[in-house]
Amino acid sequence: MTAHSTAAQAAEDARERRVDAALAGLDLEAKVRLLSGAGMWSVAPNPVIGLGRLVMSDGPVGVRGEDWTPDDPSIQLPSPTAIAATWDTALVRRAGNLLAQEARRKGVHVLLAPTVNMHRSPLGGRHFECFSEDPYLTGAVGAAYVRGVQEGGVATTVKHFVANDAETDRFNVDNRVGERALREVYLAPFEQIVAEARPWGVMAAYNSVNGTTMTEHAELNGVLRDEFGFDGFIVSDWTAARDTVRDALAGMDSAMPGPTTVYGDKLVAAVRDGRVPAEAVDRMARRILQLAARVGLLEGADPVVKESDLPAGLDGRTVAREVAARSFVLLRNEGRALPIDASAVRRVALIGLAASEARTSGGGSATVFAERTVAPLEGLRAALPGDVELTYAVGADPRDSLPPLRGPLTAVFRGPGGAELATDTLADGTARWMGELPSGVEPGAMESVTAAGTLTPDSTGRHTFSIAGIGRFVLTVGGETAFDGELVYEGEDPAAALFQPPQQEVAVDLAAGEPVEVSLTHYTNGVPIGDFAFVGFSLNHIEPLAGADELIEEAVAAARSADVAIVVAATTEDVESEGFDRTTLALPGRQDELVARVAEAAPRTVVVVNAGAPVLMPWRNDVDAILLAWFGGQELGGALADVLLGAEEPGGRLPTTWPAEEKDVPVWDVVPTDGRIEYTEGVFIGYRAWEKAPAAPAFCFGHGLSYTDWSYDAVEVAAGGDGSLAEVRVRVTNTGDRAGREIVQVYLAPREPGADHPARVLAGFAAVQAGPGETAEAVVSVPRRAAEYWDEGAHAWRTVPGGHDVRVGRSYTDIRLSAPLGGA
Repeated sequence: MTAHSTAAQAAEDARERRVDAALAGLDLEAKVRLLSGAGMWSVAPNPVIGLGRLVMSDGPVGVRGEDWTPDDPSIQLPSPTAIAATWDTALVRRAGNLLAQEARRKGVHVLLAPTVNMHRSPLGGRHFECFSEDPYLTGAVGAAYVRGVQEGGVATTVKHFVANDAETDRFNVDNRVGERALREVYLAPFEQIVAEARPWGVMAAYNSVNGTTMTEHAELNGVLRDEFGFDGFIVSDWTAARDTVRDALAGMDSAMPGPTTVYGDKLVAAVRDGRVPAEAVDRMARRILQLAARVGLLEGADPVVKESDLPAGLDGRTVAREVAARSFVLLRNEGRALPIDASAVRRVALIGLAASEARTSGGGSATVFAERTVAPLEGLRAALPGDVELTYAVGADPRDSLPPLRGPLTAVFRGPGGAELATDTLADGTARWMGELPSGVEPGAMESVTAAGTLTPDSTGRHTFSIAGIGRFVLTVGGETAFDGELVYEGEDPAAALFQPPQQEVAVDLAAGEPVEVSLTHYTNGVPIGDFAFVGFSLNHIEPLAGADELIEEAVAAARSADVAIVVAATTEDVESEGFDRTTLALPGRQDELVARVAEAAPRTVVVVNAGAPVLMPWRNDVDAILLAWFGGQELGGALADVLLGAEEPGGRLPTTWPAEEKDVPVWDVVPTDGRIEYTEGVFIGYRAWEKAPAAPAFCFGHGLSYTDWSYDAVEVAAGGDGSLAEVRVRVTNTGDRAGREIVQVYLAPREPGADHPARVLAGFAAVQAGPGETAEAVVSVPRRAAEYWDEGAHAWRTVPGGHDVRVGRSYTDIRLSAPLGGA
């Protein structure tokens, strides 16, 4: 044992003794108070034992903090699919360091991230928020994320445990998953992350698995703790806890939010009448105290990471830009259309609404508000030389929902008789208060909220306003009532009500340059979720737009007169969000038509896909280049310009297969039948399923082109160390004319897979860099689990019989080298 590990163990032992002492100082009621929130995001302090206030916050691409408003901004990284597309665990770890830095800045101790559920179906509404279709890649990226955050002294909660792979009826759905699929696919990332990164928290999902709600799933919690070795706390997803006794007996430590939950007085009563053993409460309370000690909130206990040991400070915008550029996947590049040589073009046409209003994140609890967002139009305009003309055309408007009214606005809370209770400032027309209302406002006394501001139109004509929310609303524009009515939500999911509420559009004639007062009053007593107040609505607006046909014709004309046309095609918040699943993979609106028309007119056409999950690209063989930019975070525009113009190479590889047509997708349905989703495909999701499918996808797992060329020269397989199965060394040479970076992918293929085992599985990967003509070596350690399967009869891992071969390549289908694996 090294001196460092000895000191770390001594510090851990001291923390445990302090936790035991703190626990001994609590009576039953005080212990139970630790097990649910004092409000939406926090656990109450206890000065008697030296416990500070413990604050949790949503992630995973930023740290929102306790306020969910644009006037409390955060650094916004690219979507988790983008983060996984880097295939760069060192960069992911650094991004985690940044998130910890942000958490500490906002007084947050627990980050509710990362999301490591699987890309089972491309229709999954939170597909963009998960990493991959492959459990090994998901685990490797997730472990790097957890290490990075916890190196900054901030806890993570790996979520959602487990099989929370779609949004439809997520509160009630029972996902029926076979034991082997659970072990090999859905539990595997949690097992890997626990082993490699020792997370301090896990979040229990809303859904049931095989008949048992996950907050009550003693069997799977036992696998997590007893088999995997997880020693942290388990927190419910918000409002997921439903039964006092079953939750407590399953070891669910924290029922959030609070203060009124299934725990509290109900748990005290259950202990006193013998339904829950006192020892169960002791175990749960101890884990909360242990968490507090680890993050530095228990007096007398040294935190795991001392201030002097925190990672060096990072510039958030620089990290966000680097992650974005490294994540971009070059799907197609005919005739080396990219990178664009700025010295050889005189006119560039940039087309697409998302070029000026970038889609930087998926919707839902993953949303954070950036202080500043760089759209593609701004980024490209700044990067192009002054003698290159950049023209812009909307081309097509894919939105179903309008953007928030430009701020600032003032929110006024009123009580009985119109008495003013409080005011708040809104950065734009988004009005949202969850759990915490402004000082002086009590939910029961609140009768209305009014958001008001001044709009100075840029254009004369028919302006469109929209109201999004639930309840009665009155909209006035220029002193005239434009709407007075009720908006009703039909459904049971509070998240869907929040993220996809009913809307009402209103058209008003306005004159350019003439200011008008706009006011929206929401009459409400708060929409309760549990016992905490929630008020959320938005006032949205767009200036007059030309008709759809005219917009497309303008774009085609711009493309025809340019040397190169760049079309930014995007999904919208109405398509990719928490709270609902997608119904189609088609791009919204008339964007496919737009791309096809531009491709016919322009000398060269580059399409930038601004989406977090797979979309169909019926025009993919008719354009010169396709660059997948994901939801690129706040620095999307600058990173995009870097890659388009060649200052940076597109470093990403697909973490998920992208289909050519919907009918080809092997695992599709996300809608429960009779309350269930049957995972009848077993272990065959993602590329494992596509291998057996009759049609080929548009772009396979691991695919991604480079601005240079690589040869794969040799592979050597040796016995592994530290318990690994093998060590694989791969020599590659940069045969192109510019420096580059290559992701070397190692797959393990059973020689006799039969129908029961995948043809090959990802077993490891490594990134190498080399200049023109240089050779580099990638070293990959292959884990034993890559050669194993779960034997349901024996309830144990077994080695796939018949031996294995190592396959090395640039993607799942682009295999360049093979070698036998001895002894496996």
